Amino acid sequence: MPHCIIEYSKNLQQTISVDELMTAVHGYVFSSGLFEESSIKIRAIEYAHYQTGLSDMPFVHLTLKILHGRNHQQKKELSYLVAENLKTHFTSPITLSVEVADIEKVSYKKLVIE
Repeated sequence: MPHCIIEYSKNLQQTISVDELMTAVHGYVFSSGLFEESSIKIRAIEYAHYQTGLSDMPFVHLTLKILHGRNHQQKKELSYLVAENLKTHFTSPITLSVEVADIEKVSYKKLVIE
């Protein structure tokens, strides 16, 4: 845990590689001190069709799905830490957002099949 889901506009790849973005997110989430490094899962979803307000400005939206139990302050600090560090990777206009969402333990099941 957590599951980090990066949603981004296709034109973002003119600014940063997706691999670089995923590595950065992993590092920032780990630096929060809330999670073990080996438990951080990251995936990225590209959107070819999107609209940002009235334009096609590039965007990144990061959802951090974490098991229920962290307090509001920890979640606030996590989203701030990740957003503030991620913004350093971009020089052109971009919409950047970070959301921390709880996963309810009662409805979450994880299996590792080897």
